[in-house]
Amino acid sequence: MAKKRPTIKRPTRKTRRPAPAIKTSKHPRPSFGELAIEPAAGKPIRITDVALRDGHQSLLATRMRTEDMLPIAQKLDAVGYWSLEVWGGATFDTCLRFLKEDPWERLRALRAAMPNTKLQMLLRGQNLVGYRHYADDVLERFIERSAANGIDVFRVFDALNDVRNLDRAVREVKACGKHAEAAISYTVSPVHNIDRYVDLARKLEDLGTDTLCIKDMAGLLAPLDAYQLVRRLKAAVDVPIHLHSHYTSGMASMSSLMAILGGLDMLDTSISPLAGGTSHPATETLVASLQNTPYDTGLDLASFLPITEHFREVRRKYRQFESDFTGVDAEILTSQIPGGMLSNLAAQLTEQNALDRMREVLEEVPRVREDMGYPPLVTPTSQIVGTQATLNVLTGERYKVITSETKNYFLGLYGRAPGPVARDIMARAIGDEDPIKTRPADQLDSELDTVAKDLPSSATSIEDRLSFILFPAIARDFFEAREKGDLVPEPLEATLAKGPAVAGELHLAPVEFNITVHGETYHVKVSGSGRQTDGRKPYYIRVNDRLQEVSLEPIREILAGVPEASHAGTGATPKRPRPSKPGDVAPPMPGRVVKILAAVGDQVKAGDPLLIIEAMKMESQVPAPIDGKVSAILASEGDNVKTDETVIQLE
Repeated sequence: MAKKRPTIKRPTRKTRRPAPAIKTSKHPRPSFGELAIEPAAGKPIRITDVALRDGHQSLLATRMRTEDMLPIAQKLDAVGYWSLEVWGGATFDTCLRFLKEDPWERLRALRAAMPNTKLQMLLRGQNLVGYRHYADDVLERFIERSAANGIDVFRVFDALNDVRNLDRAVREVKACGKHAEAAISYTVSPVHNIDRYVDLARKLEDLGTDTLCIKDMAGLLAPLDAYQLVRRLKAAVDVPIHLHSHYTSGMASMSSLMAILGGLDMLDTSISPLAGGTSHPATETLVASLQNTPYDTGLDLASFLPITEHFREVRRKYRQFESDFTGVDAEILTSQIPGGMLSNLAAQLTEQNALDRMREVLEEVPRVREDMGYPPLVTPTSQIVGTQATLNVLTGERYKVITSETKNYFLGLYGRAPGPVARDIMARAIGDEDPIKTRPADQLDSELDTVAKDLPSSATSIEDRLSFILFPAIARDFFEAREKGDLVPEPLEATLAKGPAVAGELHLAPVEFNITVHGETYHVKVSGSGRQTDGRKPYYIRVNDRLQEVSLEPIREILAGVPEASHAGTGATPKRPRPSKPGDVAPPMPGRVVKILAAVGDQVKAGDPLLIIEAMKMESQVPAPIDGKVSAILASEGDNVKTDETVIQLE
């Protein structure tokens, strides 16, 4: 029999009272009992626009270049926002990895262009803008340099809501004289409830945070939950409350309004061309909704018109990076995978010709999350859980391959799990090792000075050193390109316009090769057809496994069967043999070789790590499948490798 719905009692002057405490429930959603809605006293809502960071990170894979931000910076600066989120999160990584831009230069340019508005960044606590914990000396210097280069507001969060991972960062922000905004990573699970979030808020206020953010990275915060949560937080702490909610599930606008009625002080939005979907509620819509009410933002709708038009045009420029997961995605209410992680999973599965298995991966994610004690799915735990779930599906056996990050999670190197973990899985992951009980960063030695010997000679500034510590392989590639003057690649159209002679004789060009444009590498295959149509002979180009027919007069015949030597300088990677013997080592996922851990002639035992690959922003060790001797190494550090390629041979 269906349970009787609770009666909603309309409050009167005699019956108004604080909402009752929320009881712990085994259900994902808390049970409210009596529900009395009493709007908070009216006050202007302060707006943070996230278009320059989370807006394009959510919708355009973080690919917006600085050149498309600066022309509209003056207009943004004049709006009157409380702050503009412009840096941190994935932007640092993407600038170096794909855009070949210096993230520090971007920050300085935006600071100079917008002197009147507070600039804000997202800081992953002890993870900074990377995917592991960094030593305290790195954290302190990174925050100091971020503040010196232009950041005013630091939103600091930890994926596990472990206050120990936030303490040092909040203190350093305050020491730099900047605004600290500690964040609660919001999720729903059997071990999360409003009482737990209120207790966390009190601890964050005790750290010295200036404002408190509810970080709803997956759009899971329901409207009535938002009202109750904000109301309870306002009763428990004195600092202003800021809401950051993604639109993925379709609830964010409703939840924002209910949070405002509960007493919210500040709200994240994104200018409309970069709003909705996996992004945020539209700035213009929320501003208009609150006009002529006690919560009026005071912002002028007319001031948004040129900004809206600018970003509408900019979004078209980056359409190739649009996620396939657009609009409202109610499935996230089950999987809890943020939009950025969805697109990453899709890309990884596509590389393995396994996109049709996305449903299996989405069904596996909640199971892995339960095994790990219900961590909120936000960087880096979203990558850890998502990558492990993908491996569980593709290998056909749960935890047959366990990533380094999964092992480190069970060892406590990311912090305390929110709930009890699966002991059998933990034992399989860590073996005889003992989980740590202390703050994870206490296990780390100072890094800032020890890395100096590995720095490229062209990396001379403290900012360069920090970039190298955060992303060694990617930063090294960036520094080398900067030294060669290759940071601004020639547009592809300009290269093609020069004709075939630009690269010398092309009659020995390979029929399969890689081409890199603006830091993005495309795998291209060319094939011909014997038929002719209207005197033209078609040929076929397959880019990243997407086929298109191009009907053009052939400029020059391209010969198949070209010797490997002729690939030099083309970006092509020689073919590696498919695994066929027990000692053939292949990566469990497509990725990039970060480090080779063995040498030819080494004797290894089954399970010994042979190399480290990076996939989905996570580093994983590839173990030896058998006892044996390393007879050949068929990959180099920096190479991209696939699951059907033998990278090391054992005998």
